[in-house]
Amino acid sequence: SESLWRLLESRTDAVHEIPASRWPVDTLYHPTPGTPGKSYVRSAALLDRVDEFDAAFFGILPGEATSMDPQQRILMEVAHEAVSDAGQVWNRGQGHPGGVFIGISGSDYVTRMRLSRDPGDPLEPHAVTGSALNAAAGRLSYFFGLQGPCMAIDTACSSSLVAVHLACQALRAGECSVALAGGVNLILTPDAHIALSQMQALAPDGRCKTFDAAADGYGRGEGCGVVVLKRLSDALAVGDRIRAVIRGSATNQDGASSGLTVPNGLAQEALIRKALAHARIKPSEVQYVEAHGTGTPLGDPIELGALAAVFRDREMPLYVGSVKTNIGHLEAAAGIVALIKTIVSLEKGRIPAHRNYSTPNPLVDWNAIPVSIPTETLRWPDGKRIAGVSSFGFTGVNAHVVMEAAPTTSHPAESAGWRILPLSAK
Repeated sequence: SESLWRLLESRTDAVHEIPASRWPVDTLYHPTPGTPGKSYVRSAALLDRVDEFDAAFFGILPGEATSMDPQQRILMEVAHEAVSDAGQVWNRGQGHPGGVFIGISGSDYVTRMRLSRDPGDPLEPHAVTGSALNAAAGRLSYFFGLQGPCMAIDTACSSSLVAVHLACQALRAGECSVALAGGVNLILTPDAHIALSQMQALAPDGRCKTFDAAADGYGRGEGCGVVVLKRLSDALAVGDRIRAVIRGSATNQDGASSGLTVPNGLAQEALIRKALAHARIKPSEVQYVEAHGTGTPLGDPIELGALAAVFRDREMPLYVGSVKTNIGHLEAAAGIVALIKTIVSLEKGRIPAHRNYSTPNPLVDWNAIPVSIPTETLRWPDGKRIAGVSSFGFTGVNAHVVMEAAPTTSHPAESAGWRILPLSAK
């Protein structure tokens, strides 16, 4: 989380040219949108060394590790870091009532493995567990000995924030006493890149210019994040270090809109109101919203319109930003990295600058909405620190989480919510 904060505070741009180790960019590039079989984008925010994995540490044989989707590998690494940093110790042999909720959508590694295998070669015996999306969650439960709910969630771009919402519900229902929630996204083949280029959904320079007049599509990114969740009363009872509190959350669907992938502003508005009601928080109490903010000319004005409808009556401006302007759109992992950014911001008492913003989007009536886009790092406004986090799936599944800074009290009855332990992101 500290490395993420340094990236945010320094206003780092993590986008770079796609390396040849991913795919032959020169061969598959064409500057003209719509060129069959080509992408007009040659940049993305990609991780380094995603092929590396300490299989022996996790008790996995080299042959099985080779068959494992790197998304599973990185999830194991990041989840282990999060659990260790949280000071959680579980007896794997005895089992523990813990849940696992993982947002995951892509299956690029399956494609790579299929294309690299000779049709006559026998299928590697671990190929099924190595490629199944549900195994990404199942491996974590198996490794840690967790016997609560375990599921992989695919709601496209909202997957990992929906995972957090479902984890909170399971904790409240008593289905588990602790939960790992997060998401992962790796871009290992050019297929989706080319398809999204054919749809002209991507920004030519690979960067999200969220809320700016230059917004022309989204830039893709990679990453993984995991948080450790407990009921607040349980965390306080054992003296766990608290990073932030989830006061409430909600999910919904766009339903009928002008197109399957077209956002529904009324549904977004209803979602945020529902999450606020669940959190017992007034709109005027929220100081910051980490927006979905992909940087599309259609989506940005719709999202700002929904925020304006919910937060219109207030004396202080509502600060709105998006981590996507730093690290691109992490798709299935977008919600968890937005949540982690917000956690660290609440802790630090500072709101990071929003990148790639110089000329406000002319399709937005900025004088009619109480929104301010921070162009430099700001001190968090005085009073109780409260923020919202939004994540919207491209086929209409939406999620919103309402968060509060960690309580200073040691009395469980004085606050309500689900506690977030130390976290990890990559």
